Amino acid sequence: MTLDVKICGVNTPDALAAALEAGADFVGFVHFPKSPRHLSVEAAGALSGEVRGRAGKVILTVDADDALLRALVDAVSPDLLQLHGHESPERVAAVRATFGVPVMKVLPVRTSADLASVPAFAAVSDRLLFDAKPDPGALLPGGNGRVFDWNVLHGLDPGLPIMLSGGLDPSNVAQALASVRVDGVDVSSGVESSPGVKSAEKIFAFVRAARAARRFQPPVEGQAS
Repeated sequence: MTLDVKICGVNTPDALAAALEAGADFVGFVHFPKSPRHLSVEAAGALSGEVRGRAGKVILTVDADDALLRALVDAVSPDLLQLHGHESPERVAAVRATFGVPVMKVLPVRTSADLASVPAFAAVSDRLLFDAKPDPGALLPGGNGRVFDWNVLHGLDPGLPIMLSGGLDPSNVAQALASVRVDGVDVSSGVESSPGVKSAEKIFAFVRAARAARRFQPPVEGQAS
């Protein structure tokens, strides 16, 4: 089983170069003004143009309206739209239909009860990403460097690719992949030297660790390989 590695919150040419050279499958550009990784529409378009087909381009938004999504789609030509807000299944379906771009819905998780919405979102999404659930009133919906209990996802099979996020870094991604079988891993703050500042060394280390973990670990009992 192959593993997709996504480096999210890429916001400088140096960070992008490191992600591409490390062999990331996806690079994520954040458009959310409260985030230290935020890029304007213009900046996202300029930076994404340097990808040149070497990785999939992902735009992350939070409860964006159609006008903003249209501007971002036109500027970036993304391969995937990552919806990281409170979008309903109906909204996800509408975005997918309106823009003709595959959609990955982010679902915040703390306990198994948070998985109740998986079937509804799986029916309208192309991928699902499970992230640590932020505390009430938190400034950011993700990128907070928090880990959740990965075992909550054990045996989950929504019928489409799933990715894992939330507090992953070079030191724990192997443990995460040993705990739960997923199709990809997503990292942001775990490869930074400070909030919003990517570390090339950590990016390379994360990609190496993730690839090695998937290559040498046997399938998790009870989950598909």
